[in-house]
Amino acid sequence: MYFSKLSNIINDINTVLLPRLCFGCNDQLYRGEQLLCTLCRNQIPLTEYNFIEQNAVDTIFYGRIDIKKASAFLFYSDQGIVKNLIHFLKYKNQPQIGQFLGDWYGQVLRESNALDHIDIVIPVPLHKKKLNKRGYNQVSGFAKRIANHLNASYMDDILVKTANTRTQTKKNRFYRWRGMPDLYRVNNPAFLCNKNVLLIDDVITTGATIEACTRAIKKAKDVTVSVAAMAVVP
Repeated sequence: MYFSKLSNIINDINTVLLPRLCFGCNDQLYRGEQLLCTLCRNQIPLTEYNFIEQNAVDTIFYGRIDIKKASAFLFYSDQGIVKNLIHFLKYKNQPQIGQFLGDWYGQVLRESNALDHIDIVIPVPLHKKKLNKRGYNQVSGFAKRIANHLNASYMDDILVKTANTRTQTKKNRFYRWRGMPDLYRVNNPAFLCNKNVLLIDDVITTGATIEACTRAIKKAKDVTVSVAAMAVVP
């Protein structure tokens, strides 16, 4: 009891000297709040999509690629809490944001029991040059925590990006038109045979990145692909 009270006092002193700030609104965080203040956590735009009913993320891929089911945790817009979180995660060396969101979403997925069949969780990879520059893949922490909640294996070395370029829709079409190698490649496709894969991304916009990754994964025999993202652009 004594040490618990002492620890709280020390934490309160540290909060005064080095205040922790909310990544959503930049206000000070108080005891019990992590990364987001209570107000931002209550206001964050949850999609409430699930892996049972059809949703707007599913329709992005209709007629393009065979994805079993797709969903996203949050809505992304040009302003607001989600944009701030993603910005800090990707560009301000704050990988703990991905872990925080992964624990939150992972708990939601676990309680729904809709993804209890997943064997392997795979993050959308960065090219090695960008990975070396940033120091981490912004999707990894999110994907690892989801894998943990789903009791699935996490693998970040089986899917690789072959070129250091943005994977927007026009880029992918250009690569296909030129007959160039795919932007993504699977190491040892046989390992994915007969597996249920959950592919993880940060923000889904056009769906081009997911499409390219899924095409690479689908070269394995009898593999199914589901998709989960931190956020989707409405």
